[in-house]
Amino acid sequence: MTSLDKPTEDTTEADDSRAVTEAALFEAFGGLRGMIETVLPGLLFVTIFTLNNDLHMSAIAALAVSLVLVVVRLVMKDTVKHAFSGVFGVAFGVVFAMMTDNAKNFYLPGMLYTLGLALAYIVTSLAGVPLIGLILGPVFKENLSWRTRNPGRKKAYTKASYAWGLILLAKSAILFPLYWFADTEQLGWVLVTLKIPPFLLAVWLTWVFLAKAPAPIDVFAEMEAAEEAEKAGRERREQEADGTLPGPPSGADGADVEGADPRGGRHRKA
Repeated sequence: MTSLDKPTEDTTEADDSRAVTEAALFEAFGGLRGMIETVLPGLLFVTIFTLNNDLHMSAIAALAVSLVLVVVRLVMKDTVKHAFSGVFGVAFGVVFAMMTDNAKNFYLPGMLYTLGLALAYIVTSLAGVPLIGLILGPVFKENLSWRTRNPGRKKAYTKASYAWGLILLAKSAILFPLYWFADTEQLGWVLVTLKIPPFLLAVWLTWVFLAKAPAPIDVFAEMEAAEEAEKAGRERREQEADGTLPGPPSGADGADVEGADPRGGRHRKA
């Protein structure tokens, strides 16, 4: 290997690590389709309500489009966790709005969830178990190995969790005053506007922190290797017990060598 080979290899490994991180984040947070599924019901609600101030029509339309998004994923045999979470969020909003006859309350469950999630990110980081690590650990096939075996990665997860928490707190600090003092249309349009940019900022910061962190420990591969070793050991013990274990080749221990002395010496020919 020449002196120029190693930098090339290091660069390739770094690029591979970044690509794996990007793919994992894309999977964990739903990607482009997940963002559309997050924005579309609220956008439809505020658009219809702005046009005709009809709470029932706006709520039904938002819930209907959420259900359609789930059906589309089911038909395409795709993961439905992001679409289902959207349906539950919209359903809670519809119930709150209908029960109180206040269109603003369509947004209240989501706002409370955002505030609770922000606090969860910060509290778990302070406790040494950052929430983003719990979310992404299975995606990276490392589970909780980062807690005790990969301190550099734990540090990156902690930074990312703080970033998520502070960004969501800032978003809540904008929305809750609007909930109290602005009208439904103003709150709705601001909320729709704030759906994607804070999310993208948090995902980007997570990528930055993890791209610089040590590689994840693949605990699934470790478990598979341990199972293979245990299986090989069990087969060897069974062969030894049955007497079918292959012995050393003839002459390997000197027993069949011509003129060999059983005591370890050799006889010279006459």
